[in-house]
Amino acid sequence: MEVLKKIFYPIGATLKFFSEHFKGLLFVLILFLIFAPVTEDNVTQYNLQKINLTGPIMDVSEVLQQIQKATDDPKVKGVLFEVNSPGGAVAPSVELAYAIKTLKAKKPVVVYGSGVVASGSYYASIWADKIIVNPGSMVGSIGVIMQGTNLGELMGKIGIKTQVVKAGKYKQVGTPDRAWKPFEVAELNKVIQDTYDMFTSDVASARKLDLKKRDMWANAHIFTARQAKKVGLIDKVGVESDAKDELVKLSGVIHPIWNKEDKFEKFFKKFSVKTSAMLYTYFPSISLR
Repeated sequence: MEVLKKIFYPIGATLKFFSEHFKGLLFVLILFLIFAPVTEDNVTQYNLQKINLTGPIMDVSEVLQQIQKATDDPKVKGVLFEVNSPGGAVAPSVELAYAIKTLKAKKPVVVYGSGVVASGSYYASIWADKIIVNPGSMVGSIGVIMQGTNLGELMGKIGIKTQVVKAGKYKQVGTPDRAWKPFEVAELNKVIQDTYDMFTSDVASARKLDLKKRDMWANAHIFTARQAKKVGLIDKVGVESDAKDELVKLSGVIHPIWNKEDKFEKFFKKFSVKTSAMLYTYFPSISLR
């Protein structure tokens, strides 16, 4: 039991902190909203927008809202989608990819890879007009994984046994209290392989690559920026200023004005990334990473 307490201590401590300090945090939030200075964005309308995708991909509702807002705003003439993410859950990665595809149909989108553009975050990037990646970035890892922990031996040592009542042969697939049986592994592999086929098909379509040669550019290969360009996963190796210049050219904007991120949003973004990373570590699932 002590072992389990140690494993779940970070989650419990976080929840305890919020429950004990909720009123104080809410009061600080209200004060901030009342006395926060007006940002330049409220005075000058920007015509180019930068949207960030940072950390493990789990809850992407905020990023999707930003993409939708940029899609609908006629004053925004182009979007720079800056990515530094190892990937994450399948469904939100697909949501981002198709939101970017819809955005691209209305205005130019340039992806700038500032660090890691791998697996789910690469999936999110594929429909952009251009993908430009920092020379020191890592790109690729186009693959799908599901992993879990076998706690059976540990549970036996501390005297814990599970009891199950189920209907359906595969209802216990993926449980951590024992080793997975061969038919269960086969069932999970069926899901993994179909997800991988969807992933690689979309990459091939978006990047105009030969799906029959996917073992060269997919298969969970990890590439440097230069290697990724050679196999066709990106368009250019460069820095952020190169990506911004490319977007200015594609958008046709004569006097580019960029949005500035609110300090309050930046703080909560950092907090949400750290929280997502912790939960992502303790609760693995089918992932693009």
